[in-house]
Amino acid sequence: MKTKYQDTRQHLLDTGRIILAEQGFSSVGLSTLLQQAGVPKGSFYHYFKSKEHYGQALLEDYFSTYLQEMEALLGQSGIGAKERLFNYFSLWLQRFTPEQGRCDCLVVKLSAEVADLSEAMRLTLKEGTERVMTRLMDCIDEAIAEGSVPVQDVRALASNLYQLWLGASLLTKLRRDDEQIRQAMQLTYKLLAA
Repeated sequence: MKTKYQDTRQHLLDTGRIILAEQGFSSVGLSTLLQQAGVPKGSFYHYFKSKEHYGQALLEDYFSTYLQEMEALLGQSGIGAKERLFNYFSLWLQRFTPEQGRCDCLVVKLSAEVADLSEAMRLTLKEGTERVMTRLMDCIDEAIAEGSVPVQDVRALASNLYQLWLGASLLTKLRRDDEQIRQAMQLTYKLLAA
């Protein structure tokens, strides 16, 4: 029975991730989510106290998955740290569909929307993005140690790169072309140049 509960909870999170990445948090009603997931309202409230609690759990799940994927890329053995960094940003570039203005990144989609609506969700986004930047810093440290990236302020570089890519992703969504995100890749090469 416990496995079924976990599966239903995860199914609600997986379904919500798809819907919220397309439509945002505020515009999606609970009935839409439940209908799409094929789950009764009572089951939802078994796992989540409220829509806000659901949003927080969704973001926690998103960051958990994202950081595992990030670790798979940035933690690869047999590849230099600088190349691993470029692989990470290349994947970011590939995941974006500029013609439709879509990106599966919930940070890009929800940050501005929920920061003023929910303190709990804002803090979850803040903590998650800090973990992402910490993992970037670790890989940059490795690249500096191997001599493939010049010695510099690692925290500032990781922060600048992450901000660059988030901003480029937002502009790519607005303009529905890939010019901004491609410029982000060019600037990334310059920032990491030895």
